[in-house]
Amino acid sequence: MLVLRKISAAPITGFSIFTFVNTLKTGNSLLHDIAGGSNGRGLPNDDYFATIHHISNIVRRDIYLERTLNKMRISSIINSELVYRVLRSCSNCGVESFRFFNWARTHHPNYEPTTIEFEELLKILAENGNWETMWKIVENMKAQKFAISPSVVSFIIEQYGKHGLIDQAVDLFNRLKNLDCPQTTEVYNSLIFSLCEVKNFQGAYALIRRMIKKGTVPDKRTYSILVNAWCSAGKMREAQEFLEEMSKKGFNPPVRGRDLLIDGLLNAGYLESALGMVRKMTKEGFVPDVGTFNCLAEALCNSGDVDFCIDLFRDVCGLGFCPDTDTYKIMITATSKVGRIDEAFRILHRSIEDGHRPFPSLYAPILKALFRRGQFDDAFSFFVDMKVKGHPPNRPLYTMLIKMCARGGRFVDAANYLMEMTESNLSPMSQSFDMVTDGLKHCGKHDLAKRIEQFEISQRGT
Repeated sequence: MLVLRKISAAPITGFSIFTFVNTLKTGNSLLHDIAGGSNGRGLPNDDYFATIHHISNIVRRDIYLERTLNKMRISSIINSELVYRVLRSCSNCGVESFRFFNWARTHHPNYEPTTIEFEELLKILAENGNWETMWKIVENMKAQKFAISPSVVSFIIEQYGKHGLIDQAVDLFNRLKNLDCPQTTEVYNSLIFSLCEVKNFQGAYALIRRMIKKGTVPDKRTYSILVNAWCSAGKMREAQEFLEEMSKKGFNPPVRGRDLLIDGLLNAGYLESALGMVRKMTKEGFVPDVGTFNCLAEALCNSGDVDFCIDLFRDVCGLGFCPDTDTYKIMITATSKVGRIDEAFRILHRSIEDGHRPFPSLYAPILKALFRRGQFDDAFSFFVDMKVKGHPPNRPLYTMLIKMCARGGRFVDAANYLMEMTESNLSPMSQSFDMVTDGLKHCGKHDLAKRIEQFEISQRGT
């Protein structure tokens, strides 16, 4: 079914979005025929984004992209926002993005690039390994007195590391004064990351000492980069000694060293070793950091060891552990999937007692588990309860309700949820309408099926 959507603001007289794109392809100008454009872009939203999509395809695929772009006659809408959006959508095409940016600058005198477009282009060129072109852009920015932010410099240094070009990464780090860019913690972290990428762990350790000596304060990522790298290389002893030495010198990481080690072991795939450290911590009466526990719980659930994860959750909560929303989401989803619904309910009620108002993503797994067990009445009652105690249901939750009711042959209930969904200003998917109407017809509810079909037509405007 072809669905036509009504556009209330700034209509295009005599044209559709498809006519607009076809007009761009043939090189004729449509801009003078457009009425309105109250969003400041000169085009209604649909046509504006269709233009960006069309330009992006040309940049990615057309060998003679400049010639094709010139035929489009879009000078009046070339501005910083459009250029930035096109660059973002062409992030995998370094040279082509540069050619588009150059075309926009040279063929449109009214367009003046801002730092945002320059930095986006630098990131694209670095990610694609177009170093020579990237440095031309850097020199261009210097000539126009544009400063490069530490976040972009950090990105470039990390890309050098990922490409194995550590000498270039160090050289850029040392040249930052010439670029009017300070050596912030973020920049130090990027060089530490690059050194770890080429397995130069001692160099990374020496750099951490240097940044502390120069008065730059390390953050959690500073320590975790090196610890993760050592753990990935199977050098857990070195990681532990590093954290102990830093602690003895008075440079304690923002989180406890054991949490960093557990994170490093999990990132490296050493689940059993991480579990061993957590067991040792809990026996000594300590609990892991909430972020560390969430990573561990997710790894345990993904490996199928949900029962152990539940026991561990109980143990750490007994020691004073304070779960966050992510913790509850991981635990409720895992327990619901394996059919531990009573445990899922206990965890959900604990979250409510802790002051969390359940989001649909928290109670949806329990609903789904109840449906799968055929406990439809319990699921409906629970849903009513959650509408009062939790956040309002969203579109994916209603879609799941309709689908599960249809699968269980509860087509009248599915129709009711379909109507309730639209009353909440949520638009059902066409598949949901089809599922409900087909099911109602199959079970002999032809009148209700006809009403649902008429309701869909009124909703779609066809």
